[in-house]
Amino acid sequence: MGKGKNKEVRPARTSNGHKSKLHHAKKGRQESKFSGSANEHPFKLAMWDFDHCDPKRCSGKKLERLGFIKNMRIGQKFNGAVISPNGQSVICPDDKEIVENFGAAVVECSWARLDEIPFNKIGGKHERLLPYFVAANPVNYGRPWRLNCVEALAACLAIVGHYDWAETILSKFSWGLTFLKVNEELLEIYSKCTDHDSVKQAEADYLDRLEKETKERKEETRNSDVWMIGNTNRKLAVGDNSDEEVSSEYDYDDHEEEDAEYDGLGNLIIKNKRESIEESDEESNSEEDSDEEEDDVQYDTLGNIIVKHAELNDKLTALTI
Repeated sequence: MGKGKNKEVRPARTSNGHKSKLHHAKKGRQESKFSGSANEHPFKLAMWDFDHCDPKRCSGKKLERLGFIKNMRIGQKFNGAVISPNGQSVICPDDKEIVENFGAAVVECSWARLDEIPFNKIGGKHERLLPYFVAANPVNYGRPWRLNCVEALAACLAIVGHYDWAETILSKFSWGLTFLKVNEELLEIYSKCTDHDSVKQAEADYLDRLEKETKERKEETRNSDVWMIGNTNRKLAVGDNSDEEVSSEYDYDDHEEEDAEYDGLGNLIIKNKRESIEESDEESNSEEDSDEEEDDVQYDTLGNIIVKHAELNDKLTALTI
């Protein structure tokens, strides 16, 4: 056999241990057979991928495999709206024409490694920031601003009026549509704006209201007494007589306290129980008296009562008279 023919060929990997872009491109062509090519979509999406994320969890790589997004080279500019930390203004409904004609792009990188990104070699002339949003991805769920690639693109598309496009790309992820539900109110607020200034003002108003509500909840929790509130799981229906029932129960308890007495050791003595005890004592005394009377009576061998001599004399005297 020829030399080296049995040698195992391993796929090339990048410096950070991830598989090469050629591998993902081949895998993407396989998946695109079932999902369709990028030309079938009415929108254009792009990204600069720096291989910071796990390929199995990277939303940008999955969109690339499905044919929704194009991978840009470092040094290559993009003519559409670029969601980037270097943006000077936020995305707004006035950017609709830019997104429809040239598309939208994002930077696929880790939030912890932004310092490594050469922002001067990527981007374009329409760089934009995203307003306040809350992440719904499994890595940063519930954290503000921490959107991943597909969430950033979906937010951009929804703000410019293409909510259906946002649903299309998010539907490819099991958790994707949750992003729209979590940020439903914010998307509605931003979609009613027009330019950069109105979006920033709407964002500021929302954050102020959010901060105020948070302070009120903390203040209410600090000042409220759990024992005074009672059972919060039981809500009283409107128009019922629960208050009257509760007050009557407390009155009943007060009467019981008035009737109660205490002994020398501080034990509670209830009158009803004391009366029953006294009655039982009287019954026991009467029984003892009857027992004593029975003890005074004497019987002969046949079981007849033997009357005392005094009683016999009285009876005899009565007969003689």
